[in-house]
Amino acid sequence: MVMCAQQFDFSRALIVGMGVSGLSCARFLGKQGIRFRVADSRNNPPSLEQIQQEFPDCVIHTGGFDADLLNNIDILVLSPGVSIAHPFVQLAMRRRIDVIGDIELFARHVNAPVIAITGSNGKSTVTTLVGELMQAAGLDVAVGGNLGTPALDLLRTPAPSAYVLELSSFQLETTFSLKPHIATVLNVSIDHMDRYASFADYAKSKARIYHQAKICVANRDDAIVKEMLNKNTSTIRFFGSDQPANKDDFGMVSKSGQTWLARGEQTFVSTRELKLVGKHNALNALAALTMSCAFGAELEEMIPVLKTFPGLPHRCQWIAEHNDVRWINDSKATNVGAAQAAIDSMPGSVILIAGGDGKDADFNALRSSVATKVRTALLLGKDAGLLHNALGDITNCHQVNDMREAVSLAAMLARPGQTVLLAPACASFDMFSGFAERGEVFSRCVHEVLEN
Repeated sequence: MVMCAQQFDFSRALIVGMGVSGLSCARFLGKQGIRFRVADSRNNPPSLEQIQQEFPDCVIHTGGFDADLLNNIDILVLSPGVSIAHPFVQLAMRRRIDVIGDIELFARHVNAPVIAITGSNGKSTVTTLVGELMQAAGLDVAVGGNLGTPALDLLRTPAPSAYVLELSSFQLETTFSLKPHIATVLNVSIDHMDRYASFADYAKSKARIYHQAKICVANRDDAIVKEMLNKNTSTIRFFGSDQPANKDDFGMVSKSGQTWLARGEQTFVSTRELKLVGKHNALNALAALTMSCAFGAELEEMIPVLKTFPGLPHRCQWIAEHNDVRWINDSKATNVGAAQAAIDSMPGSVILIAGGDGKDADFNALRSSVATKVRTALLLGKDAGLLHNALGDITNCHQVNDMREAVSLAAMLARPGQTVLLAPACASFDMFSGFAERGEVFSRCVHEVLEN
């Protein structure tokens, strides 16, 4: 999809951040003939070489932000990795320079309906599943955003049936023009307290996704999400863990000793038939179905995909089973709420591996789940001591130096019928390049320890 530069209300931009979204913005603006410069606080940002190669005449500034970079620009395009509270960004705002992100650029030029998905946990799984369900129903969808392909890279002509976007709170902060056909906040739990002054501010950023949505999909189990809808006049569709009250809503029903997914009064799949593990993943499946059906997809066409969808790597991913002990990798549980959901969904008792950079979270929120399910907690990383302080009086806690030590000790302690669960409740950057590397190291250690 190509626009003329005249369609833009600016002609000179500063892109702040040279990661995946920064490169995407540079390519998008470059195709439109918009002049831009690029800046990053890091000395060697990830996309530096690509930007230098693709835009040899572009002014590039690394290693910090100079106020002179704001001279003679109409707009600042901010990568989600840089906080809007950063003094440089605040200076731009005081100079009345518009601060937007890649999703705002996308929203101004989108050519098909948007299904927009956010939440503290599960948004990548739900975004991916919505894409697969709708494709099974014969719809052409483009999937990306905060997951996989950046939103601007998805824009195309002819347009798809819909764009399915995962959106983070950081992206939503700088988005103003997005009018989703369907929007959802899957859930809200404490996260990113290193970026927000309060939990209320974090939740408020999530709620922005609903502001101009035609259809709002919400988790009726989450009081904070329901509160977001109080003044919303859009069509509302609910999913949850109980019997749905309306024919277009989704939920769960107990019948014949099993839990069934239901639409209104119609039950259609037992949770035993799903490859997705845990109640939280059953809710993710219901969220995806609610959105897909609200768009017009037929439920019957989607059920085969629903039954076979394995989930995403590092999200309650089965790694191995040995001597009746299951090993589960939920490295993507980078906050307390995600770790709680993972712990609660495991059968039997749990040997928990947790720790990393807690992002100023309150680990006391884990106590209920840990007291109920966790026999031993093996703690590593930057905030292992804080986790020990929060949990040490309700379960056995051991601080370890690295993942190999954690896995080796777990193998010694685990008993038949138990689950060894990596659910860190923390970010990974204190020890790893990201949650994916952490999960891969865990998986490798498990196989090495079990094979010896």
